[in-house]
Amino acid sequence: MPELTYKIAKCCIPEEDDSIVGYFKEEGIITVHDSTCQSISSLRPERLLDITWTEIKQTQTSDSKQEIPKEIEQLDQTDYLILKHHQEMGMDYSKVVAETLHIPLDEIQDRHKKLRELGGLKRVEGRIIHYRKNIVKGKWIKHRNHTYYEITPEGNEWIHTLENTPVNSD
Repeated sequence: MPELTYKIAKCCIPEEDDSIVGYFKEEGIITVHDSTCQSISSLRPERLLDITWTEIKQTQTSDSKQEIPKEIEQLDQTDYLILKHHQEMGMDYSKVVAETLHIPLDEIQDRHKKLRELGGLKRVEGRIIHYRKNIVKGKWIKHRNHTYYEITPEGNEWIHTLENTPVNSD
């Protein structure tokens, strides 16, 4: 039997105090979901596993642990979603991110500042952008009064790490 590898689900990003459930994906990979994750209902029930953080810790070996950048330790699910938004949608400003992710604008502004200070986002000059949500249909508009952000190479690397790193028991 192949060695089991646990990976955190990117849809819910459970933390060590959360109740969890595993989903057996392929060749020994178990995706760890928060037990309240809405994605679980769309998964094949015969592949769901009752797991605990203790089991995960016992399975991990020092050889299988990867060094995770210290900035990632300061990120939570909302930070991940904001980075993912910028990765998929490109340059954007706080109001559009807040509306898209259904998160209060002041929280998005605070998190944009945090992610910029950590190096995952950078401020960019206002450019012509195409609105995606019927704000002005089919038109290119330039707004100089908004602060735009885009993901940095480090931010892309953080997303890659979060999506591909096995659970670390530290």
